[in-house]
Amino acid sequence: MKRILFACVENSNRSQMAEAFGHLHAPAGFEVLSAGSKASGAINPKAVRFMAELGYDLTAHRSKPLAELEGRFDAVITMGCGEDCPWIEAGLREDWALPDPKHMDDEGYRAVRDEIGRRVKALVERLSGDVR
Repeated sequence: MKRILFACVENSNRSQMAEAFGHLHAPAGFEVLSAGSKASGAINPKAVRFMAELGYDLTAHRSKPLAELEGRFDAVITMGCGEDCPWIEAGLREDWALPDPKHMDDEGYRAVRDEIGRRVKALVERLSGDVR
């Protein structure tokens, strides 16, 4: 089983969308999660709306703190939160340095969403060759 964690500060926008794309793109043998170092407790309504455009229901997710997660991760991806990003050890660790779309207009939000989707799909493809 491969485990991927998308982490950020609030776990309300980018990491939630990344988790959703992970569920859409990852084959059997993957566990995809997201969490935040200071979880807000709520999913941004814009994230819900813009993932719904792609047929994904983010209302089934919840914003959760990193403290709820246990075990080792094969990949930890942080979402461009700079010094506020949590440090979690993993076999693969990347920071995607993506802008926070929460105050962007619709076009900007979709652009960030679509970039997250491309990156998640590429990550899953990279990790898929090694699923047991």
